[in-house]
Amino acid sequence: MSPQPLVAAMEGFTPEGLAVDLPFRVERLMPFLHSLQDRGVTTVVFAGAVTRPRLDPALLDPATAAMLPRLMQAMAAGDDATLRAVIDIFTESGFAVAGVADVAPSLLPAAGLLAGTLTDRDQADATRAAAIVAALGAVDVGQGAVVAQGLCLAVEALPGTDAMLAAVAALPPQLRPDPARGRGLFYKASKPGQDRRIDLPTLGPDTLRAVAAAGLGGVAFEAGGVICLNLPDMQRLAADLGLFLWARG
Repeated sequence: MSPQPLVAAMEGFTPEGLAVDLPFRVERLMPFLHSLQDRGVTTVVFAGAVTRPRLDPALLDPATAAMLPRLMQAMAAGDDATLRAVIDIFTESGFAVAGVADVAPSLLPAAGLLAGTLTDRDQADATRAAAIVAALGAVDVGQGAVVAQGLCLAVEALPGTDAMLAAVAALPPQLRPDPARGRGLFYKASKPGQDRRIDLPTLGPDTLRAVAAAGLGGVAFEAGGVICLNLPDMQRLAADLGLFLWARG
């Protein structure tokens, strides 16, 4: 792959600190794909977070309009179905779709304790949270949960991780287990059967700050299935905040 890739970004979701070579809109998806072909692009990598855009029918071209019902049907079935449909559209247009494991495997930590210490209670909470997240993922709802002393305090849905952790931080003490017996954890994992070329769950320093603000003891995540941004910074910050960081195998 080229060391200087072409950067394309959906309008309204411009990445910070990165120059965009080619902005595009979903309503003009087919002309965008043709533009990539004309530029000699053969492989694409999806990165970054987006929300579902509001479509402007007036901007639709005939080719994209003909494909839109397929996308709308997938969107009604959930995020995973939508992303699978997007991958299919790109591959049908002749592009190979590469994942993080192909282009930046170091972003996916292998199993191991990366910061802090674990108790038996933490390990039990992680097992419970992993079962909850697997159940959520099976119905295409979310990729994260908060568990303390075996009790589920929150699950991730459409509003996302930040909203979930903020809700946990706002819980009154009487609705939470006694922290002296275990502060609980945030667990993150990919969905069962998820196409790992797109929408892998992601953690970063801001996640750790939100976990600390929520009064939790640490973060556990699926080893090899979760992107960690700035891992050395995350490890240092976890130590500073008194959190554990565990890639659970």
